[in-house]
Amino acid sequence: MKNTPTSRSLFAGLALCMGSLFATLTATAAPTNPAGFAIQRGTNISHWLSQDFGWAPRESWFTEKDVQFIAAQGFDHIRLPVDEKELWSAKGQAIESEFKRLITAIEWAQKAGLRVIVDLHTLNSHHFNAVNEGLKNTLWTDPAEQEHLLDLWRELSARLRHFPVDQVAYEILNEPVADNPEDWNQLIAKCYTMLRKAEPNRVFIFGANRWQMPENVPFLKVPEGDKNIILSFHTYTPLLLTHYKADWVPIKVYTGPVNYPGPIVSAETFAELTRNYDESLKNQIGNAAADWGPALLRKECEPAFRRARELGLQLYCGEFGCLPTVPRKARLAYYRDLVGVFDAEGIAYANWEYKGDFGVYEWLGLKDLTGKPDEELLQILAPKK
Repeated sequence: MKNTPTSRSLFAGLALCMGSLFATLTATAAPTNPAGFAIQRGTNISHWLSQDFGWAPRESWFTEKDVQFIAAQGFDHIRLPVDEKELWSAKGQAIESEFKRLITAIEWAQKAGLRVIVDLHTLNSHHFNAVNEGLKNTLWTDPAEQEHLLDLWRELSARLRHFPVDQVAYEILNEPVADNPEDWNQLIAKCYTMLRKAEPNRVFIFGANRWQMPENVPFLKVPEGDKNIILSFHTYTPLLLTHYKADWVPIKVYTGPVNYPGPIVSAETFAELTRNYDESLKNQIGNAAADWGPALLRKECEPAFRRARELGLQLYCGEFGCLPTVPRKARLAYYRDLVGVFDAEGIAYANWEYKGDFGVYEWLGLKDLTGKPDEELLQILAPKK
Protein backbone atom coordinates (compact mmCIF):
# COMPACT_ATOMS: atom_id res chain seq x y z
CA MET A 1 0.00 0.00 0.00
CA LYS A 2 3.00 2.30 -0.31
CA ASN A 3 3.38 5.29 -2.61
CA THR A 4 3.15 4.70 -6.34
CA PRO A 5 3.88 8.37 -9.03
CA THR A 6 3.30 5.61 24.50
CA SER A 7 1.41 3.37 25.29
CA ARG A 8 -2.27 4.32 25.40
CA SER A 9 -2.81 3.33 29.01
CA LEU A 10 -1.64 1.00 31.74
CA PHE A 11 -4.18 -1.51 30.51
CA ALA A 12 -2.77 -1.41 26.99
CA GLY A 13 0.73 -1.92 28.32
CA LEU A 14 -0.35 -4.87 30.45
CA ALA A 15 -2.21 -6.39 27.51
CA LEU A 16 0.89 -6.14 25.37
CA CYS A 17 3.08 -7.75 28.05
CA MET A 18 0.58 -10.55 28.65
CA GLY A 19 0.31 -11.15 24.91
CA SER A 20 4.05 -11.46 24.65
CA LEU A 21 4.14 -13.88 27.59
CA PHE A 22 1.40 -15.95 26.02
CA ALA A 23 3.32 -16.06 22.76
CA THR A 24 6.37 -17.39 24.55
CA LEU A 25 4.48 -20.04 26.49
CA THR A 26 2.53 -21.32 23.48
CA ALA A 27 5.34 -21.44 20.94
CA THR A 28 5.69 -24.90 19.43
CA ALA A 29 9.27 -24.30 18.35
CA ALA A 30 11.78 -21.53 18.84
CA PRO A 31 12.73 -20.20 15.39
CA THR A 32 16.40 -19.74 14.67
CA ASN A 33 18.09 -17.59 12.06
CA PRO A 34 17.79 -19.71 8.93
CA ALA A 35 21.13 -20.49 7.26
CA GLY A 36 22.74 -17.88 9.48
CA PHE A 37 20.72 -15.13 7.76
CA ALA A 38 20.32 -13.08 10.93
CA ILE A 39 18.14 -9.98 10.56
CA GLN A 40 16.34 -7.72 13.01
CA ARG A 41 16.07 -4.13 11.77
CA GLY A 42 16.10 -3.04 8.15
CA THR A 43 14.86 -0.50 5.64
CA ASN A 44 13.51 -0.64 2.09
CA ILE A 45 15.51 0.81 -0.80
CA SER A 46 12.60 2.13 -2.85
CA HIS A 47 12.33 4.20 -6.06
CA TRP A 48 15.63 2.90 -7.39
CA LEU A 49 15.40 -0.47 -9.15
CA SER A 50 11.67 -0.53 -8.40
CA GLN A 51 9.00 2.15 -8.79
CA ASP A 52 11.52 4.58 -10.21
CA PHE A 53 9.55 7.77 -10.84
CA GLY A 54 12.54 9.66 -12.18
CA TRP A 55 12.90 11.77 -9.06
CA ALA A 56 16.67 11.66 -9.34
CA PRO A 57 19.30 9.85 -11.43
CA ARG A 58 19.91 6.32 -10.15
CA GLU A 59 23.59 6.95 -9.69
CA SER A 60 22.82 9.69 -7.14
CA TRP A 61 19.57 8.46 -5.55
CA PHE A 62 21.23 5.47 -3.88
CA THR A 63 24.99 5.17 -3.45
CA GLU A 64 27.56 3.41 -1.31
CA LYS A 65 27.41 6.37 1.08
CA ASP A 66 23.73 5.57 1.66
CA VAL A 67 24.64 1.99 2.52
CA GLN A 68 27.28 3.21 4.95
CA PHE A 69 24.76 5.60 6.52
CA ILE A 70 22.20 2.81 6.95
CA ALA A 71 24.77 0.58 8.64
CA ALA A 72 25.95 3.41 10.89
CA GLN A 73 22.39 3.94 12.18
CA GLY A 74 22.25 0.39 13.50
CA PHE A 75 20.23 -1.32 10.77
CA ASP A 76 21.42 -4.82 9.92
CA HIS A 77 19.83 -5.37 6.51
CA ILE A 78 18.18 -3.79 3.51
CA ARG A 79 15.21 -5.02 1.56
CA LEU A 80 16.01 -4.30 -2.06
CA PRO A 81 12.93 -4.23 -4.34
CA VAL A 82 13.47 -4.80 -8.07
CA ASP A 83 10.95 -4.61 -10.91
CA GLU A 84 10.90 -6.75 -14.01
CA LYS A 85 10.77 -3.69 -16.25
CA GLU A 86 13.90 -2.25 -14.62
CA LEU A 87 16.06 -5.36 -15.06
CA TRP A 88 14.71 -6.69 -18.35
CA SER A 89 13.83 -4.94 -21.60
CA ALA A 90 10.38 -5.09 -23.21
CA LYS A 91 11.77 -7.94 -25.34
CA GLY A 92 12.82 -9.88 -22.24
CA GLN A 93 16.53 -9.25 -22.55
CA ALA A 94 18.55 -8.63 -19.40
CA ILE A 95 19.63 -4.99 -19.04
CA GLU A 96 23.23 -5.59 -18.08
CA SER A 97 23.82 -2.11 -16.65
CA GLU A 98 20.95 -2.56 -14.17
CA PHE A 99 21.97 -6.08 -13.16
CA LYS A 100 25.43 -4.66 -12.52
CA ARG A 101 23.83 -1.95 -10.39
CA LEU A 102 21.98 -4.63 -8.36
CA ILE A 103 25.09 -6.74 -7.83
CA THR A 104 27.17 -3.69 -6.92
CA ALA A 105 24.59 -2.69 -4.29
CA ILE A 106 24.79 -6.14 -2.72
CA GLU A 107 28.58 -5.87 -2.66
CA TRP A 108 28.28 -2.46 -0.95
CA ALA A 109 26.03 -4.06 1.65
CA GLN A 110 28.46 -6.92 2.23
CA LYS A 111 31.28 -4.46 2.74
CA ALA A 112 29.18 -2.51 5.27
CA GLY A 113 28.08 -5.63 7.16
CA LEU A 114 24.46 -5.51 5.95
CA ARG A 115 22.43 -8.46 4.74
CA VAL A 116 20.18 -8.11 1.70
CA ILE A 117 16.71 -9.36 0.76
CA VAL A 118 16.26 -9.22 -3.01
CA ASP A 119 12.53 -8.66 -3.48
CA LEU A 120 10.91 -9.13 -6.90
CA HIS A 121 8.49 -6.25 -6.43
CA THR A 122 6.43 -5.95 -9.60
CA LEU A 123 6.11 -7.94 -12.82
CA ASN A 124 4.84 -6.82 -16.17
CA SER A 125 1.97 -9.21 -15.46
CA HIS A 126 1.44 -8.29 -11.80
CA HIS A 127 1.35 -5.08 -9.78
CA PHE A 128 0.21 -5.01 -6.16
CA ASN A 129 -1.65 -1.73 -6.79
CA ALA A 130 -3.09 -2.64 -10.18
CA VAL A 131 -6.61 -1.46 -9.33
CA ASN A 132 -5.50 2.06 -8.48
CA GLU A 133 -2.90 2.15 -11.25
CA GLY A 134 -5.34 1.32 -14.04
CA LEU A 135 -3.51 -1.95 -14.72
CA LYS A 136 -4.69 -5.51 -15.21
CA ASN A 137 -2.95 -8.44 -13.56
CA THR A 138 -2.69 -11.43 -15.90
CA LEU A 139 -0.37 -13.53 -13.74
CA TRP A 140 -3.21 -15.55 -12.21
CA THR A 141 -4.95 -16.40 -15.48
CA ASP A 142 -2.09 -16.90 -17.94
CA PRO A 143 0.07 -20.04 -17.51
CA ALA A 144 2.70 -18.51 -19.77
CA GLU A 145 3.11 -15.57 -17.40
CA GLN A 146 3.47 -17.95 -14.48
CA GLU A 147 6.22 -19.81 -16.28
CA HIS A 148 7.77 -16.45 -17.07
CA LEU A 149 7.99 -15.70 -13.34
CA LEU A 150 9.99 -18.90 -12.92
CA ASP A 151 12.25 -17.83 -15.80
CA LEU A 152 12.94 -14.50 -14.13
CA TRP A 153 13.99 -16.27 -10.96
CA ARG A 154 16.12 -18.73 -12.89
CA GLU A 155 18.12 -15.79 -14.19
CA LEU A 156 18.20 -13.96 -10.88
CA SER A 157 19.40 -17.12 -9.16
CA ALA A 158 22.08 -17.74 -11.79
CA ARG A 159 23.41 -14.20 -11.29
CA LEU A 160 23.16 -14.06 -7.50
CA ARG A 161 23.86 -17.58 -6.26
CA HIS A 162 27.55 -16.84 -5.71
CA PHE A 163 26.60 -14.65 -2.76
CA PRO A 164 26.73 -16.53 0.58
CA VAL A 165 23.40 -17.81 1.90
CA ASP A 166 23.94 -15.99 5.18
CA GLN A 167 24.21 -12.68 3.30
CA VAL A 168 21.49 -12.67 0.64
CA ALA A 169 17.91 -13.99 0.68
CA TYR A 170 15.19 -14.04 -1.99
CA GLU A 171 11.62 -12.77 -1.72
CA ILE A 172 9.81 -14.47 -4.58
CA LEU A 173 7.05 -11.88 -5.14
CA ASN A 174 5.97 -8.77 -3.30
CA GLU A 175 2.33 -8.49 -2.22
CA PRO A 176 0.64 -11.07 -4.47
CA VAL A 177 -2.99 -10.19 -5.12
CA ALA A 178 -4.79 -13.34 -6.25
CA ASP A 179 -8.55 -13.62 -5.87
CA ASN A 180 -8.10 -17.22 -4.74
CA PRO A 181 -5.28 -17.85 -2.24
CA GLU A 182 -4.78 -21.29 -3.77
CA ASP A 183 -3.59 -19.65 -7.01
CA TRP A 184 -0.73 -18.07 -5.08
CA ASN A 185 -0.06 -21.25 -3.10
CA GLN A 186 0.31 -23.25 -6.31
CA LEU A 187 2.51 -20.67 -8.00
CA ILE A 188 4.85 -20.11 -5.08
CA ALA A 189 5.16 -23.90 -4.71
CA LYS A 190 6.39 -24.13 -8.31
CA CYS A 191 8.88 -21.31 -7.77
CA TYR A 192 10.05 -22.85 -4.51
CA THR A 193 10.60 -26.30 -6.05
CA MET A 194 12.63 -24.86 -8.91
CA LEU A 195 14.73 -22.55 -6.74
CA ARG A 196 15.34 -25.11 -3.99
CA LYS A 197 16.85 -27.52 -6.53
CA ALA A 198 19.16 -24.77 -7.75
CA GLU A 199 20.03 -23.42 -4.30
CA PRO A 200 19.50 -26.02 -1.56
CA ASN A 201 20.38 -23.70 1.33
CA ARG A 202 19.20 -20.28 0.18
CA VAL A 203 16.74 -18.47 2.46
CA PHE A 204 13.40 -17.70 0.83
CA ILE A 205 10.86 -15.15 2.01
CA PHE A 206 7.26 -16.40 1.77
CA GLY A 207 4.70 -13.58 1.78
CA ALA A 208 0.97 -14.05 2.23
CA ASN A 209 -1.58 -13.43 -0.49
CA ARG A 210 -3.48 -10.14 -0.82
CA TRP A 211 -0.88 -7.55 0.02
CA GLN A 212 0.78 -9.80 2.62
CA MET A 213 -1.75 -8.73 5.23
CA PRO A 214 -1.24 -10.54 8.55
CA GLU A 215 -4.74 -12.03 8.55
CA ASN A 216 -3.88 -13.89 5.34
CA VAL A 217 -0.73 -15.60 6.63
CA PRO A 218 -2.71 -18.64 7.95
CA PHE A 219 -3.86 -19.37 4.37
CA LEU A 220 -0.28 -19.55 3.05
CA LYS A 221 0.93 -23.10 2.42
CA VAL A 222 4.53 -23.53 3.46
CA PRO A 223 6.78 -26.51 2.58
CA GLU A 224 7.19 -28.81 5.55
CA GLY A 225 10.55 -29.38 7.17
CA ASP A 226 12.37 -26.50 5.47
CA LYS A 227 13.73 -24.12 8.09
CA ASN A 228 15.39 -21.89 5.49
CA ILE A 229 12.11 -20.04 5.04
CA ILE A 230 11.03 -16.77 6.60
CA LEU A 231 7.33 -15.89 6.76
CA SER A 232 6.53 -12.32 5.79
CA PHE A 233 3.67 -9.90 6.32
CA HIS A 234 3.11 -6.19 5.74
CA THR A 235 0.98 -3.82 7.80
CA TYR A 236 -0.25 -0.30 7.16
CA THR A 237 -3.24 -0.43 9.44
CA PRO A 238 -5.07 1.77 10.34
CA LEU A 239 -4.95 3.05 6.78
CA LEU A 240 -6.73 6.34 7.48
CA LEU A 241 -3.77 7.21 9.70
CA THR A 242 -0.80 5.73 7.84
CA HIS A 243 -1.99 6.92 4.39
CA TYR A 244 -3.47 10.23 5.50
CA LYS A 245 -3.85 12.49 2.43
CA ALA A 246 -2.13 9.93 0.17
CA ASP A 247 -3.25 10.73 -3.36
CA TRP A 248 -3.19 7.12 -4.62
CA VAL A 249 -5.88 5.64 -2.34
CA PRO A 250 -9.64 6.35 -2.05
CA ILE A 251 -9.27 7.79 1.46
CA LYS A 252 -7.59 10.85 -0.04
CA VAL A 253 -11.04 12.51 0.02
CA TYR A 254 -10.73 12.90 3.80
CA THR A 255 -8.50 15.79 4.83
CA GLY A 256 -9.85 16.49 8.31
CA PRO A 257 -7.89 15.87 11.51
CA VAL A 258 -6.49 12.46 12.48
CA ASN A 259 -5.30 11.21 15.85
CA TYR A 260 -3.16 8.50 17.44
CA PRO A 261 -3.31 6.83 19.94
CA GLY A 262 -7.05 6.32 20.33
CA PRO A 263 -9.69 6.59 17.59
CA ILE A 264 -8.19 7.93 14.38
CA VAL A 265 -11.25 10.15 13.89
CA SER A 266 -14.15 11.08 16.15
CA ALA A 267 -17.33 8.99 16.25
CA GLU A 268 -19.20 11.81 14.50
CA THR A 269 -16.65 12.05 11.70
CA PHE A 270 -16.57 8.28 11.29
CA ALA A 271 -20.36 8.15 10.99
CA GLU A 272 -20.28 10.88 8.36
CA LEU A 273 -17.58 9.15 6.34
CA THR A 274 -19.33 5.80 6.34
CA ARG A 275 -22.64 7.45 5.45
CA ASN A 276 -21.47 9.63 2.59
CA TYR A 277 -18.83 7.64 0.75
CA ASP A 278 -18.73 4.51 -1.39
CA GLU A 279 -17.73 0.97 -0.47
CA SER A 280 -14.09 1.32 -1.54
CA LEU A 281 -13.65 4.08 1.03
CA LYS A 282 -15.66 2.32 3.71
CA ASN A 283 -13.48 -0.76 3.38
CA GLN A 284 -10.38 1.33 4.03
CA ILE A 285 -11.68 3.22 7.05
CA GLY A 286 -13.67 0.45 8.73
CA ASN A 287 -11.37 0.36 11.78
CA ALA A 288 -10.75 4.11 12.09
CA ALA A 289 -13.07 4.51 15.09
CA ALA A 290 -11.34 1.78 17.14
CA ASP A 291 -9.18 2.57 20.18
CA TRP A 292 -5.75 2.31 18.56
CA GLY A 293 -2.65 1.64 20.59
CA PRO A 294 -0.13 -1.17 21.24
CA ALA A 295 -2.77 -3.73 22.21
CA LEU A 296 -4.82 -3.30 19.04
CA LEU A 297 -1.74 -3.12 16.81
CA ARG A 298 -0.66 -6.44 18.27
CA LYS A 299 -4.12 -7.95 17.79
CA GLU A 300 -4.06 -6.99 14.10
CA CYS A 301 -0.77 -8.86 13.65
CA GLU A 302 -1.67 -11.87 15.81
CA PRO A 303 -2.71 -14.21 12.94
CA ALA A 304 0.82 -13.91 11.54
CA PHE A 305 2.41 -14.27 14.98
CA ARG A 306 0.39 -17.40 15.70
CA ARG A 307 1.13 -19.06 12.35
CA ALA A 308 4.87 -18.45 12.67
CA ARG A 309 4.84 -19.98 16.16
CA GLU A 310 2.96 -23.03 14.89
CA LEU A 311 5.52 -23.60 12.14
CA GLY A 312 8.55 -22.65 14.21
CA LEU A 313 9.65 -20.19 11.53
CA GLN A 314 11.07 -16.72 11.74
CA LEU A 315 8.56 -13.94 11.05
CA TYR A 316 9.36 -10.73 9.22
CA CYS A 317 7.38 -7.53 8.67
CA GLY A 318 8.82 -6.43 5.35
CA GLU A 319 6.86 -3.19 5.14
CA PHE A 320 5.19 -0.71 7.47
CA GLY A 321 5.09 3.05 7.55
CA CYS A 322 3.19 6.26 8.27
CA LEU A 323 3.23 9.38 6.11
CA PRO A 324 4.58 12.70 7.40
CA THR A 325 1.22 14.29 6.57
CA VAL A 326 0.16 12.87 9.96
CA PRO A 327 0.79 15.23 12.92
CA ARG A 328 4.34 14.52 14.06
CA LYS A 329 3.56 13.51 17.64
CA ALA A 330 0.97 11.00 16.47
CA ARG A 331 3.23 9.71 13.70
CA LEU A 332 6.16 9.02 16.00
CA ALA A 333 3.86 7.44 18.60
CA TYR A 334 2.56 5.03 15.94
CA TYR A 335 6.08 4.01 14.93
CA ARG A 336 7.13 3.69 18.56
CA ASP A 337 4.19 1.47 19.47
CA LEU A 338 4.40 -0.78 16.42
CA VAL A 339 8.16 -1.30 16.72
CA GLY A 340 7.57 -2.03 20.42
CA VAL A 341 5.16 -4.80 19.45
CA PHE A 342 7.66 -6.24 16.98
CA ASP A 343 10.47 -6.15 19.51
CA ALA A 344 8.31 -7.77 22.22
CA GLU A 345 7.46 -10.59 19.82
CA GLY A 346 10.95 -11.01 18.37
CA ILE A 347 9.77 -9.98 14.89
CA ALA A 348 12.33 -8.75 12.36
CA TYR A 349 11.23 -5.77 10.29
CA ALA A 350 12.05 -3.27 7.55
CA ASN A 351 10.31 0.07 7.43
CA TRP A 352 8.97 1.47 4.21
CA GLU A 353 11.19 3.27 3.28
CA TYR A 354 14.72 4.69 3.23
CA LYS A 355 14.14 7.63 0.86
CA GLY A 356 10.72 8.91 -0.18
CA ASP A 357 7.64 10.36 1.47
CA PHE A 358 7.55 7.54 4.05
CA GLY A 359 11.31 7.76 4.48
CA VAL A 360 13.81 8.37 7.26
CA TYR A 361 14.77 11.76 5.86
CA GLU A 362 12.74 14.94 6.23
CA TRP A 363 10.31 14.89 3.28
CA LEU A 364 10.24 18.20 1.47
CA GLY A 365 8.50 16.96 -1.66
CA LEU A 366 9.88 16.71 -5.15
CA LYS A 367 11.23 20.26 -4.98
CA ASP A 368 13.97 19.08 -2.64
CA LEU A 369 14.81 15.40 -2.21
CA THR A 370 17.65 15.84 0.26
CA GLY A 371 16.07 16.77 3.60
CA LYS A 372 17.90 16.14 6.87
CA PRO A 373 17.86 12.68 8.51
CA ASP A 374 14.92 12.34 10.89
CA GLU A 375 16.89 11.54 14.03
CA GLU A 376 13.81 10.88 16.19
CA LEU A 377 12.39 8.41 13.71
CA LEU A 378 15.76 6.72 13.21
CA GLN A 379 16.13 6.31 16.97
CA ILE A 380 12.79 4.45 17.03
CA LEU A 381 13.57 2.23 14.05
CA ALA A 382 17.19 1.45 14.94
CA PRO A 383 17.81 2.56 18.53
CA LYS A 384 21.43 3.16 19.26
CA LYS A 385 22.82 1.24 22.22
